[in-house]
Amino acid sequence: MSAPAVDQLHPSAGEPLVPTGTPAIVTEGLTKRFGSVAVVDQLALEVPAGSVFGFLGPNGSGKTTTIRMLLGLISPSAGEVELFGRPMPSASDEVLPQVGALVEGPACYPWLTGKQNLERIDAAGPHGERSTRPARIALALERVGLSAAQDKKFKAYSLGMRQRLGLASALLRPRRMLILDEPTNGMDPQGTREIRHLIRELAADGTTVFLSSHLLAEIEQVCTHVAMMSLGKLVTQGSLAALQGANAARVEVQTDDVGRAVEILRSLGLEAEVQEGNVRAELGDRRPEDLSHALVTGGVGLRGFTIERPSLEDTFVALTGEGFDVAR
Repeated sequence: MSAPAVDQLHPSAGEPLVPTGTPAIVTEGLTKRFGSVAVVDQLALEVPAGSVFGFLGPNGSGKTTTIRMLLGLISPSAGEVELFGRPMPSASDEVLPQVGALVEGPACYPWLTGKQNLERIDAAGPHGERSTRPARIALALERVGLSAAQDKKFKAYSLGMRQRLGLASALLRPRRMLILDEPTNGMDPQGTREIRHLIRELAADGTTVFLSSHLLAEIEQVCTHVAMMSLGKLVTQGSLAALQGANAARVEVQTDDVGRAVEILRSLGLEAEVQEGNVRAELGDRRPEDLSHALVTGGVGLRGFTIERPSLEDTFVALTGEGFDVAR
């Protein structure tokens, strides 16, 4: 007997909840206080549908608390949350079946195997069709690389394997959005690459992925949009390209003729200067190949020509004046 096709295992989730173009997540004035401390303070997020949205901040910046409010796991002290245009938590029954989540690692029975845990998770709600359960579980385990360890007890799983199982549980049913809190926590480099590839696959299928992390290099490789948190407040949000472009790229020229290089770059309208024996200038809207051509044809011998583009950490430091390891 042949295995069911993927579209049979994951049938359509039904008609779209909202018209095309409606954001997947919107928050207004979202606030959570514990005593007198505002862990999340007046948060206004807008997550485009179909995006891979990186939710960034140092440990202790309010990311997990925000996710718990998005999913209705805790109540906000103030503010509003909408998922797919529906108010939360009043529309939870309608919305949450469309959302898979992994928050602070999976809660599983330690004496059961990975496969047995998924069977119980899938049977717990009204939307896990029994006839397709074995095939859907097998597919989810395969997608996260746990097929070979499916009969191993959860208590024997490493931290990385537990994270994979949590992600598999979020993939058991069709989802319009995945909300993932530090999904690569405890994974080795190979596992991290595999999860990165899976996120790209899901996004290509139209799934919105909301990815909370403090690993900036990982976010830069998979995300289309980013929001940054610091001490409970939203620092900035927008497309990754726009945020990185907020700090202009710079060109560094290594040459023995620094004076001539400065002269040529300034003639092109760039504010060039000598720093530590090399010539540096903001690239602006100039193409690097045009600058290198002008330098060479102007008689400057190049020993090095480097483009320095700002990282997300550079952007965070520029906006807050603090390193990314700060926390409350």
